[in-house]
Amino acid sequence: MSELSYTRSGDGRPLVVLHGLFGSGRNWQSHRRHFGTRFEVFNIDLRNHGDSFHSDEMNYTAMAGDVAALLQNLNLGACNLLGHSMGGKVAMTLAVDQPKLVERLIVADIAPVSYFHHYDDLIEPILALPLETLKSRAEADQLLRQNIPEDQLRAFLLQNLLRDPDGWRWRVNWRAIQRDMEFLTGFDELADGWRIEIPTLFIRGARSDYVGDAEVGVIQRHFARAEIATIEDAGHWLHAEKPEIFARTVLDFLQAD
Repeated sequence: MSELSYTRSGDGRPLVVLHGLFGSGRNWQSHRRHFGTRFEVFNIDLRNHGDSFHSDEMNYTAMAGDVAALLQNLNLGACNLLGHSMGGKVAMTLAVDQPKLVERLIVADIAPVSYFHHYDDLIEPILALPLETLKSRAEADQLLRQNIPEDQLRAFLLQNLLRDPDGWRWRVNWRAIQRDMEFLTGFDELADGWRIEIPTLFIRGARSDYVGDAEVGVIQRHFARAEIATIEDAGHWLHAEKPEIFARTVLDFLQAD
């Protein structure tokens, strides 16, 4: 099995950061100045994302296994684990499967439940882009504008478009993700009596609908030492919308006695 791509920076106890769907570890580079003064930060590219390997298999058991293998290869021992959205589900799966690898867990704007987004409205236009004849990133942006009108979202997705000597290519394995989307939007239901004792912080955006009262109820049933923090005037991308508040919330939790 191939090893995940990652970057490391800072000094201290390990803090492993897992990005969300269609993202990469580089989305979290700006947080190095917050986290790197207190922790050794590992920004990981999950499979089918960033500079990590592509695979036809795309589910949380496999992704958590990738992260566990990397942590063991790096001899990190129990680490602090932070995951946003899809990365949060990977982090929770790892905590369920191998709790000895996780010292403290931070889950950003996601819950251990199934959701119902399928993202075909994003993936189909991306797959339709004519990479063989594409002249520039600006042309790709213009072609996507009709189907993906939100500028910030389109710019985020286009971060995955690269040009190398052989032409344009995507860092994201769109077809594998589209094919296994039911696994990515889903989550294996936790057994009624299952509870995890790892100290866990769930951070949600006040303007996001990912972690409402029903999801908090599920969290409280299964995470015995869970805390819930809400960042006002933030949506699903809370770490990018309110980076200072988000970082302070994470650091306060990780440094608490």
